[in-house]
Amino acid sequence: MVVKVYGEARAACPQRVMLCLLEKGIDFELVPVHLQQGQHKTPQFLLLQPFGQVPVVEDGDFRLFESRAIIRYYATKYAERGSDLLGKTLEERALVEQWLEVEAHNFNNLCFTIMFQLVILPKMGKVGDLALAEKSEKDLEKVLDVYETRLSQSTYLAGHFFSLADLSHLPGLAHLIEEAKLGHLVTQRKNVNTWWQKISSRPAWNKLKDLTH
Repeated sequence: MVVKVYGEARAACPQRVMLCLLEKGIDFELVPVHLQQGQHKTPQFLLLQPFGQVPVVEDGDFRLFESRAIIRYYATKYAERGSDLLGKTLEERALVEQWLEVEAHNFNNLCFTIMFQLVILPKMGKVGDLALAEKSEKDLEKVLDVYETRLSQSTYLAGHFFSLADLSHLPGLAHLIEEAKLGHLVTQRKNVNTWWQKISSRPAWNKLKDLTH
C-alpha cells in the first residue's frame, strides 16, 4: 500500500517524513498542499489536520499528523526494515529521543525564525526582521556549539549510528545552508561539519533532493 503524504515538497516538515520513508524503503505519494496559497486552510484539509498544518499521512485507514510523531511511527512499525533509526538498546533509544527533543525545542524554532525572516517573507514581497534573524543566528550558534562538543564524542548525535535524531535535522540544516546562505554555521565547526557531510551524503537524502527540486 502506498502512503499518502500531504505537504509541500520544499517544506522541512514534509521532507522529514519523506526522508524517513525513503530510509525505510516505503512507497509514498506526495499530495501537494501549497502553504503560500492558503490551501491548507480549506475545510477539506482541516478535516485531515485540524490545525491546518503539514504534513499529514494517510496509510490505508490510518491517518497521522505532526512530522516527528510520523517518523517515530514508521521507524517503529518497520523497525526490521531498512535503516535502524531507533537504536537497539533502551539506552540508545533514550538518547535518540533526547536529541530528537533537542532538535524540536532548541534547534528547530531558531532555524524556522531565521528562514521566515530571511527567506520566506522576502519571497512574499515583505521585509523580514533582520534584528530578530541576527539574534536567532547567535542563539543557534550556541546550540551548535553544544552539538560540536557532543559530536567530538560520537559519530552521530545519539551515538555511533545514524538515527531519527540526525535525520530530523537534515531539512532544516539544508535550508539554512542553501537558502539562508548560513553555511558557515556548519563549516566553522569541525565536528558539526563532519557530521553534516556524513548525513547529507546518505542515498535517501540525495534521492529526496532529486524528488523535491
